[in-house]
Amino acid sequence: MSGELFDMTAIAASGVTETSPAGAAVLRREKVMGQTQAAEDAVLAPEKPGAWSASVRAAFAVRIARLNGNDELAGYYTDRITDETASPLADPANDGSAQDLAAVVAFMDKVAARTREVRAEDIDALKSAGIADADIVRLAELNAFLAYQIRLIAGLKLMQGTK
Repeated sequence: MSGELFDMTAIAASGVTETSPAGAAVLRREKVMGQTQAAEDAVLAPEKPGAWSASVRAAFAVRIARLNGNDELAGYYTDRITDETASPLADPANDGSAQDLAAVVAFMDKVAARTREVRAEDIDALKSAGIADADIVRLAELNAFLAYQIRLIAGLKLMQGTK
């Protein structure tokens, strides 16, 4: 599994290799890294996707990565956008209006970049836009996973002395 381990999104996006300074730490945490990849798969391509296709989820992942200044991670998720109609959602300059997703985009951006400002009214705005409770949870799960992954990548980069 160690070869596959270094192909996992978070590890690959951090630049950690088997021979890098942080490589030994990754190898000691093989189970955690495997669980991280399983969580990514579950959040980005779940068996029951609800309203959000894998392509839309990938576009939101790119958007979240870009909003957090992680272009390497954004690149990994860009390759997973297979539906041209989802591509514009990856651009933080797009407000989602053209896709009839303005409330969703506003929520995703706020959670990704201004988490402390998120209030119950933001959930109410999604409900008013017709977003089902289960799909609101799915949006929050995607954002939470990306927050974890971005921090994991930052930590791995620090361990090997890169930024």
